[in-house]
Amino acid sequence: MEWTSDVAAGSWIRERLDPDTWSIGLFVPRGFAAYARILHPAFRERPVRGAWPEEGDAEGWERFLAECPEVDAERVSWSEVARAFGTTPGPLAQWDHLVGTDPQAPESDLRDGAGWRYEAPEEGVLDPAALAAAARHLVTHTGTPGSGYAAIWEGWGGLLGFVGTHSSRILAASAGDDAHHGEFLRESYRDAFNNVFRKGVWQPGALSDEISRGPRLELPGRGHVLFRAAPAEWADPAWADTAPWAEPLHVHSPSLVWPDDRAWVLASEIDLDSTTVAGSEELIAALVADPGLEAHRIPEDADLTWPGR
Repeated sequence: MEWTSDVAAGSWIRERLDPDTWSIGLFVPRGFAAYARILHPAFRERPVRGAWPEEGDAEGWERFLAECPEVDAERVSWSEVARAFGTTPGPLAQWDHLVGTDPQAPESDLRDGAGWRYEAPEEGVLDPAALAAAARHLVTHTGTPGSGYAAIWEGWGGLLGFVGTHSSRILAASAGDDAHHGEFLRESYRDAFNNVFRKGVWQPGALSDEISRGPRLELPGRGHVLFRAAPAEWADPAWADTAPWAEPLHVHSPSLVWPDDRAWVLASEIDLDSTTVAGSEELIAALVADPGLEAHRIPEDADLTWPGR
């Protein structure tokens, strides 16, 4: 994968988006024959023996952590989650409807009757194995499997360099990461001169300074760093180790992928817990039929917001 400053290569996507809609047309090009939604897997865990302490039971949690019991953990499909909570998943299902929670309420300790605790699917990121499974179909439905593009959202913490203070660099890198947040707190405590009046200096990111200062593929509400990347590269889960933006503990999947012949587009919108693929009828049918993916066919004007369920 190689960075490219030729962001005009993605202008055709912008021309086929609708910035005034709440549908997938906001981030997925219109005009394809069919569309599929790939649901990001969720995560659950439970003690091998015994049970979790009740939420809010500080003493119980202190004892539980001190004992450090063995815990089972696994990725889980939305269909399995629906069975656990007695609900019915559908092509446009929303996680909060599936588990019966209010998305406007504070985050709670979500458990089912069998003692599993659940963590919601990750937003904006399709895990490496799922992307690889999808890519194995994608490469067979393009005439240019060895040539294409990938774009990554510019806003992921620590991805790009910027002008700021030392502590602001750590804060940017800490977005969504408890370990980095702890580092931020420690560094802020040590830095007696950390204050808002300090003159900003260039803080490097995971990508080079040249890339950080380079042009962006600008789409409605989102800026992206663009790379030349063969669609075939994503068919191997090892892409997570070789992507230019890969970090030791975490890697984000590309926000957009498409081949040179524009036969399809894969889009992972950062605020959604599913990835959308637009392409031919045959491609969408193959994705939906793959038992290694949890994919549903959806209409071109599908609304994936919570109220649009």
